[in-house]
Amino acid sequence: MARAEGPLAVARSRFGAWLARPLASFHLIVTIALLLTVLGLVMVLSASSVEAYAATGSAYGMFTTQVIYALLGAVLFYLALRIPVQLLRKLALPGFVVSLLMLVLVLIPGIGKESGGARRWFEFAGLSFQPSELAKVTLVIWGAHLLASRRAEHATLKELLIPLVPAGVLMAALVVMQPNLSTTIAIGIILVSLLWFAGLPVKLFFSLVGVGVTAAVVLALTAGYRSARVRAFLNPGEDPQGIGYQGRQAKYSLADGGLFGRGLGQSRAKWSYLPNSHNDFIFAIIGEELGFVGCVAVIGLFALFVYAGLRIAMRSVDPFLRLLTATATTWILAQAMINIGYVIGLLPVTGLQLPLVSAGGTSTAITLLMFGIIANAARHEPEAVAALHAGQDGRFGRLLRLPKPEQYSPAKAAAARRAAADKADRKRAAQREAQRRAAQQRERRRREDQRRREDQRRREDQRRREDQRRREDVRRRETQPRRPDPRQRGQALASDRRWDGPSDRRAERRSRDSW
Repeated sequence: MARAEGPLAVARSRFGAWLARPLASFHLIVTIALLLTVLGLVMVLSASSVEAYAATGSAYGMFTTQVIYALLGAVLFYLALRIPVQLLRKLALPGFVVSLLMLVLVLIPGIGKESGGARRWFEFAGLSFQPSELAKVTLVIWGAHLLASRRAEHATLKELLIPLVPAGVLMAALVVMQPNLSTTIAIGIILVSLLWFAGLPVKLFFSLVGVGVTAAVVLALTAGYRSARVRAFLNPGEDPQGIGYQGRQAKYSLADGGLFGRGLGQSRAKWSYLPNSHNDFIFAIIGEELGFVGCVAVIGLFALFVYAGLRIAMRSVDPFLRLLTATATTWILAQAMINIGYVIGLLPVTGLQLPLVSAGGTSTAITLLMFGIIANAARHEPEAVAALHAGQDGRFGRLLRLPKPEQYSPAKAAAARRAAADKADRKRAAQREAQRRAAQQRERRRREDQRRREDQRRREDQRRREDQRRREDVRRRETQPRRPDPRQRGQALASDRRWDGPSDRRAERRSRDSW
C-alpha cells in the first residue's frame, strides 16, 4: 500500500510545489484557455464537417469561421493582458452604455440581422457579431467597479442595489426582446453573482433570486417554443420525433460513445441525426467520439478553471479584481454546467453554449477576452507582482512583453478615491458656481428687460397723454365761439366797399354833395 501511495504522494507534492509559484494562477488560466480553445476547434471541425459539406461543398466552412473568431479572441486575450486595471475601470461605464445602445440597435429592422425568428446579430463583411455576448462582459466589469467603489465608501443597501439592479434588468429586457432566453439567464446569473460576492444580506439575496427564478419560469412558459422545450423535459416520450427529438438523439450519442468513445471523427450522430451537433449539443459529440473519458476531461478542465478563478479572487487584494474574477468564474461555470445539464437530460434545453468549445464566433472571442481579464487579475496577485518586479516573469512573459503590474495599495486606493472625490466636489462646486453666475446673469437680464419695458411703457403713457391733451385742446378751440377782430372787420368792410359796383359809388357821391 505504501508503494502505491508513494508515486501519488510525490505527484501531489510536486503539484503543490508548482501551485506555490507566484505565477501559477496565471499559467493555469492561460493553459486552460488554450486547451479548451484547441479542443473546441477540433470538435467543431469533426461535428460540422458533414453539414458544412452538404451546404457549401467544403467540410471546412464552419471550421474556418471558427478559426477566424478564435484568432480574434487571441488578440483580445492579449489586449486584456496588457490593459491597466485603472483604465479598465475607467472604461467600465462607457463600455456598458455602448453595449446597451448596441442591444437597442440590433432590434431595429435593417440594422440587426434576423435568423430563425430572432434578431440578435450584426453582420459585417460576411461575419456576424452578437452584442448580447459583449453585454455580459461589460455588465461584469461595470458591476464589479460600481460595487467595489460603493463598498469602499460604506454605501447603504439602496446605493448598492441602485443603479446596478435596474440597469441589469434593462439589459435583460432588451435581450428578451430579441428573443434570447439563454443569454437572459446568463445575465441573471451575473447579476446574482455580483450581489452575492458584494456581501448582500442573505434574506434580500434569496428574495431577489426568487424573483429572478419566477421571471425565468414565466418567460419559459409564455413563448410557444420555450414552453415546448419545458414539456419535452418534463415528458421526454411525449413527442420523440418532434420537440423531444434533439434531446433523445443526444442521449443516444452519449450512450454510443461508451467509456473511450468511437474515435475522433467517427461520430454517427453528426450525419444529420443530431441537430446543432456542432453548437449547443457538441458535448454529445465529445461523449460519442471521446467517450466518458473525454467528457470527464472537459468537466475536469472547467473544474480546474473554477479552482484557478476562485484562487485568484481569494488572493487578490484589490476589491475590484476580487469581485470581477469571482463573478466571471461563476458565470462561465454556470454556463458550462447548464449546457452539459441539458445535453445529458438534467435540465430543459436553453441554448447556452459550452464556453470555448461550442461553435459560435462571438461567444468564443468574448469568452477569450474574459479569460484574458482573469489572467490579468492573476498577474496582480501580491506574490505575482513582487516576482514580476524582481524579473521572474519567465519566458512566456518575456515573449509577450507584458507590462509589469502595479502593486495594489489600500492607502493609494484611498488617496485615489479621496482625490476622485475632491475632483468630483470641485467639479460640482464649479457647476454650482457656473449655475449661480448663470442665474445672476439671467436675473440681471430679466431686470434690464423689465426696466426697458417699464421705460417704454412710461414713454408710451406720456405720449398717449400728450396726444390726448392735444386732442382736447383742438376740441375745446373748435367748440368755443369766435370773437371778431375789429381790424379784420374794418378791412373786410373796406374791401367790401372797394369792390362795390358803380351804383353804390354814385350814391355815396350824392351823399357827400348834399353835405
